[in-house]
Amino acid sequence: MTQRLIGQDHAVAQFVDATREGRLHHAWLLTGPRGVGKATLAWSIARWLLTGAASDDLSVPADDPVARRIAALSESAVQLIRRPWDDKSGRLRAEITVDEVRRLLSFFRMTAADGGRRIAIVDAADDMNPQAANALLKLLEEPPTDGLILLVAHQPARLLPTIRSRCRTLRLTSLSPERMAEALAGLGVVDQVEALAALSEGSVGEALRLSGQDGLTRYQQIVDLFGTLPRMDRMAAARLSDAAAGRPGAGGDPFDLTVTLLDRFLTRTARAGLMGAPLPQAAKNEGALMSRIAPDDRAARDWAGAQARLSARARSGRAVNLDPAALVMDMLTELAHLPPARSALPAPN
Repeated sequence: MTQRLIGQDHAVAQFVDATREGRLHHAWLLTGPRGVGKATLAWSIARWLLTGAASDDLSVPADDPVARRIAALSESAVQLIRRPWDDKSGRLRAEITVDEVRRLLSFFRMTAADGGRRIAIVDAADDMNPQAANALLKLLEEPPTDGLILLVAHQPARLLPTIRSRCRTLRLTSLSPERMAEALAGLGVVDQVEALAALSEGSVGEALRLSGQDGLTRYQQIVDLFGTLPRMDRMAAARLSDAAAGRPGAGGDPFDLTVTLLDRFLTRTARAGLMGAPLPQAAKNEGALMSRIAPDDRAARDWAGAQARLSARARSGRAVNLDPAALVMDMLTELAHLPPARSALPAPN
């Protein structure tokens, strides 16, 4: 639904130049961090090509009939492939199935009968199961006439090398704080933009999630908890763990939010040990705390190693339905016993 792509001028220019110079490849891999505009770019490309717009920035008038049909998912020249809905469970399936990809075969056959360009958007290609990936590979090996395939990929390394080799890559980058503020303002987010930009690492999608789930408040709780080192406040740790056990809903999953924010805290702490306290800060007293518990590169390595190890363990435990509160408490307990946590000087009164 987003009409304007912000902060990805280089990727846009690459695609526009390739099209105008007659080098429009049949398949494009749109990569980069989650939430920086990859899907927005895919839909912008579809609107721009099908309307024949002459703009240099892929912009198309919102009242264009084709643009309106695309927004309503009723444009016959565009096919969206994504995780299908499961009526039994009442939620999206975990993977893109082979049946979804096979729909593209009949979709592209329409080109010969109806004429004109056909565009398929796979969002996200990371979600394809092995059978679906193999079916897509066959399509890429024999590209359809006047067909264009746009693959949105958050983790392109998970795709088959043979799929990647048959696509031209457009890499999108994290947004600068200034462009983040511009993008968030356009989406109605104007409060604590600097902190959201810092914590979301330049991802508009992640900033929206944090804003919608009150992520900055939860992150402040994490900073305050680690501020009690070297003797972590177990009651505060228990409250944080219990909050992670809330029921997932339309607003998101409290466990995923908590583990993600712990990841961010540990990553930022490890960087502080190497490069100094982060600016801008994402929470009150964050910089002073990180300078205290990560004073050198040895502490940075300890925090970085814990982040990789504990995050993977917590998410694996959640995948097999272990108690989320216990998983978070286990993470916090182990972190409290790391060498830099035990040796951290108490905060001044």
